[in-house]
Amino acid sequence: MENKFISENYMEIIIPNRLVDTLEIGTSVTYVNSKHSIANIPRDQIDFCTLGTFNYSNFPSIFTLDSSLALEQIGVTRLQANPNFSLYGTGVLIGIIDSGINYQNPAFLYSDKSTRIYTIWDQTITDENAPVNEDFPYGTIYSKVDINRALKSPTPLEIVPTNDEIGHGTAIAGIAAGSTDTSNDFAGAAPLSELVVVKMKQAKNITKQFFSIREDAICYQETDVMLGIKFLESIASELNRPLVLCIAFGTGQGPHDSLGSTSTYLANITSLPKTCVVISAGNEGNSQRHYSYNIRSGVPFDEFEMVVGENDKKFFMEIWLEPIQRISLEITSPSGETISNTNPAIRHSRRYSFVFSPTVICINNIATVSETGLQLVWLRFENAQSGPWRFRYNNIDNTSSVINVWLPSGDIISTSTYFLQADPETTVTSPGDAVAPVTIGSYNTLEGGISYFSGIGYTRKGEVKPDLAAPGTDIKAPSGNTGYSAATGTGAAAALTSGAVALLLEWAVVRGNYTIITGREVKTLLIRGARRETSEEYPNRFWGYGKVDIYGVFEKLII
Repeated sequence: MENKFISENYMEIIIPNRLVDTLEIGTSVTYVNSKHSIANIPRDQIDFCTLGTFNYSNFPSIFTLDSSLALEQIGVTRLQANPNFSLYGTGVLIGIIDSGINYQNPAFLYSDKSTRIYTIWDQTITDENAPVNEDFPYGTIYSKVDINRALKSPTPLEIVPTNDEIGHGTAIAGIAAGSTDTSNDFAGAAPLSELVVVKMKQAKNITKQFFSIREDAICYQETDVMLGIKFLESIASELNRPLVLCIAFGTGQGPHDSLGSTSTYLANITSLPKTCVVISAGNEGNSQRHYSYNIRSGVPFDEFEMVVGENDKKFFMEIWLEPIQRISLEITSPSGETISNTNPAIRHSRRYSFVFSPTVICINNIATVSETGLQLVWLRFENAQSGPWRFRYNNIDNTSSVINVWLPSGDIISTSTYFLQADPETTVTSPGDAVAPVTIGSYNTLEGGISYFSGIGYTRKGEVKPDLAAPGTDIKAPSGNTGYSAATGTGAAAALTSGAVALLLEWAVVRGNYTIITGREVKTLLIRGARRETSEEYPNRFWGYGKVDIYGVFEKLII
């Protein structure tokens, strides 16, 4: 029977549980949490331009990875050297949702060569002989027993065929939890913790087509992320063990206000005992992919410009307006052709084909988006003409407000596509905008300054993000089945912090000092113990409340 989660004949959407009964009879639905479920919708029921009967917020966001292929700086070495603590993450689970893991690498083995991975859910592998799991209805789950059996075999991948072709997940897992390797001067932050890994499948082509993303882009869809979170939750609950969930990816989609489906899911988890969520702030700080402007009463219109690179033929752009504001939009292409007066409506959509270039733009000017109440002008480009584009927005109601515009994050577009009047603020990606979890920016340990790429706060609603910063430049990490490489990005910084948090959970939960500690309380302790420069005011948009210092956390608990 066709698996709808894998088939290109279906597209996954996110449905509030209260609306599940409104779906057509026979629609496949998978429960995620108390608020959301995932529905598999047949391709012929999806109108790619008008959105059909669905709302923008029903469609899964597209995530990109936050590192490209330091322990003293965050206080781990001092903590492990102190005989009163000697914390290494024993008894704590670190959950990794990412590109997979090269389980044969020594960084994920105990000294007896057995695995430190409790389980791997590989969403990309279909095993027709495996029993159907209604909670996780695609992919294959490999247990510790399976992995150890594979490690003893001369051909491990014939027994457990999961791998990490990209290397990002392997690096993130190793930075957080890699085993000590003194001969190569390497150790993860929590080298005796245990890993639970979800290898995400790539976003479906039907989803990429819907969002106007090129087929070869490396990206992941939100529905797979949400089920990955559910999987990690279920393992931690089954074992009754503390869990640190490391999220080293993000999206530039949405209004950056913490109300997205994954953001709210992670915020709810953070309130649970023995569970902490650490999220990267994203690498969009210097990308020139955000534009903002204060629209003033009495000013009838204003405009901004975007340069489109030669190789960026397919991409999308989102314009977000506050509830008080409405705009119409005029678009002028590099060849001088103009589209006039796209006005907001509950379900306004138009498809424009340019005359002097092959460019096609599908425009949705949505008067109000559920969950937020904001106006969204959503533009999806096909065969985009390279060069400068001009966007003129007309102040329909003659009110004062703020306009925010975002381009896609990560490698969905090249660095040759950008705003000329870019605003580096409010570039923390989602779900890093979630209020309750710990969001981590990156700094350079050699220079001491914030990394040029690190996402800059605050959220659109003015909430403090990032919360803290950790080393994220040239961090040593496992690579392939045997070697090491350097990882750079806020994902690496989040991985370091996740390992540090595992040490705190070992002390609090495993050693019985505070067995019901929540992720919110962990965040408070991290903020309290952070290192702060006397020359800076805190919190601020770059550092949040300062530099992660897990030793400082324990100093503040004692003094």
